Amino acid sequence: MITMILYDIFIAIQILIGYNLILPLLLYFVYLIKPKRKFITQNNKIYDYAVIVTAYQQTDTLPPVIESILSLKYNNYLIYIVADNCDISNLKFNDNRVIILRPPETLASNTRSHFYAINHFVRNHDNLIIIDSDNLIDANCLTELNKCFDSGYKAVQGLRKAKNLDTTFACLDAARDLYYHFFDGDVLFNIGSSATLCGSGMAFTVDLYKECLGHLDITGAGFDKVLQKEIVSRGNRIAFCEQAVVYDEKTSKSDQLVKQRARWINTWFKYFGYGFSLLAKGITSFNFNSFLFGIVLLRPPLFIFLVLSLFFAFINLLISIPIFIIWIVAFAAFLIGFMIAIFHSKPDKRIVNSLISIPKFIFYQILSLLHVKKANKISVATQHYSNTTINDIEK
Repeated sequence: MITMILYDIFIAIQILIGYNLILPLLLYFVYLIKPKRKFITQNNKIYDYAVIVTAYQQTDTLPPVIESILSLKYNNYLIYIVADNCDISNLKFNDNRVIILRPPETLASNTRSHFYAINHFVRNHDNLIIIDSDNLIDANCLTELNKCFDSGYKAVQGLRKAKNLDTTFACLDAARDLYYHFFDGDVLFNIGSSATLCGSGMAFTVDLYKECLGHLDITGAGFDKVLQKEIVSRGNRIAFCEQAVVYDEKTSKSDQLVKQRARWINTWFKYFGYGFSLLAKGITSFNFNSFLFGIVLLRPPLFIFLVLSLFFAFINLLISIPIFIIWIVAFAAFLIGFMIAIFHSKPDKRIVNSLISIPKFIFYQILSLLHVKKANKISVATQHYSNTTINDIEK
């Protein structure tokens, strides 16, 4: 009896891990048969935006960031730079749309920086967009976001493209983004759920952002996980706008990768439980958005479920060939889905050529597991190295 119970538990664990290999391809089939959602503007309103740029300890990447924002083909916005624990003596911008804020005390928190900006708004903005100090923004970004808000959405995730592809690590990081942006952005949104939030390049009505996070004090990484849960649990959908492009610096060094992934893994363990509440809400209220989004939140980081899947496949090679074959089929489904996601965006050849180094990329992410518990102590923010400007990208 005990042997049977243990075997059933062993099978159940495999199912809970293995479905993550198959789910993307299943969602893709639904995506193919459903018409792609279009943003239908209602009033053609030119919304007033607050562009919040957060920096922590490092300001040397800010000039090209601000330059890209000031080049927007949109006029109704102000830029709020929150320079947390930064030396701002060299920050000088000859444009009255740029407002530099330096908190008197160290905040060391994304949401604290965001609300510091909100509390120092010089006028009542309609919407806000969050930009990291390593981001560059496409000239049409706010114009495209405007269409989403004018279509009735209150939360929008834009498309984060790679700002740098200077190393194999950066290319593989970009490949990972292509996978997640396609399945967790384009596919999820177009089949009726919500796009997941990515930490930057995301925009909200000011009222919704304050309603969702104004009563919370979030420290460490992962404020976007809390925010998306709060948004979806309130019955809102997070739109995905692939035309609203923000260029994001990819991790180019191994130590940078390990520290960043340690924070991200720590965040998943901290917040994945939100998936249960959204899943339950979706079932009890027959809400497809909440149900499917809850399933997605329960999914482990990509490399974790891949490593676990390989482990279980190997075990079954020794004890059960039929189940081993099922694992092979599941891996094939995942590989097909992964390649669909990568080539959907017509990737740079450097990204495609880097895929052969995926095992090395996974190895360093496994190393990051050793730092998960102290992730937010050893690294509050990612160190940035790229000096790419918006003009470099446009070339």
